[in-house]
Amino acid sequence: MKKALIVWGGWDGHEPKQVAEIFAGLLQDAAFEVEISDTLEAFADREKLLGLDLIVPVWTMGEISQKLVDNVSAAVQQGTGLAGCHGGMCDSFRTNVDWQFMTGGQWVAHPGNDGVNYKVEIHSGSSPLVDGIEDFSVSTEQYYLHYDPAVEILATTRFPVVDGPHAANKAVDMPVVWTKRWGLGRVYYNSLGHHADIVDLPQVKELMRRGLLWAAEGKTAATAGREGQASYEYTGMADSQL
Repeated sequence: MKKALIVWGGWDGHEPKQVAEIFAGLLQDAAFEVEISDTLEAFADREKLLGLDLIVPVWTMGEISQKLVDNVSAAVQQGTGLAGCHGGMCDSFRTNVDWQFMTGGQWVAHPGNDGVNYKVEIHSGSSPLVDGIEDFSVSTEQYYLHYDPAVEILATTRFPVVDGPHAANKAVDMPVVWTKRWGLGRVYYNSLGHHADIVDLPQVKELMRRGLLWAAEGKTAATAGREGQASYEYTGMADSQL
């Protein structure tokens, strides 16, 4: 039986507890053993994290010690999957660049705030993770992100939709869904999910279900030699930089 750890908390406006419960249900339906925690100290036991198949952060705008980030990073580098959505993963710890490097991006703005109507464009054929899913429209926050050029983009949205200083630039396609590798581990991110009702939309929920399961297979794939990556450890910032 695969094991997953969901850690929720931070800013309550993103409804982290409710989102965590949706993710737990998806994983339990897939026969995972799921632990849910509401404290970052869940990341304190490195050996325990190394034994997991999946870590799901649902934590917004918090502070985290470098040791805890290093523990998560070490586990992912050795094959534990990392998957999450919206601010729960890519606006978790704004002062920790190692977290941002690992997850693949960081929120910087949502022009128009909540209730913006926009289209999510699926990159058909980019990955089996989006097979059979059509473009869809949502009314929620539209995330503008600074993101890693190494990510594999599976869905995008077009900016600008609402007016603002960014509209003086040319139109840009911003990632909504991406994957990347971190050592032997698989990382999956979906910028949708401002509230639990958005996560619960059929298309979003299915994208997250597939992403969670895909990330959790990283350790098995690495063991079988299918990822083609060497095992190594990125230790994060030096003590002198903290």
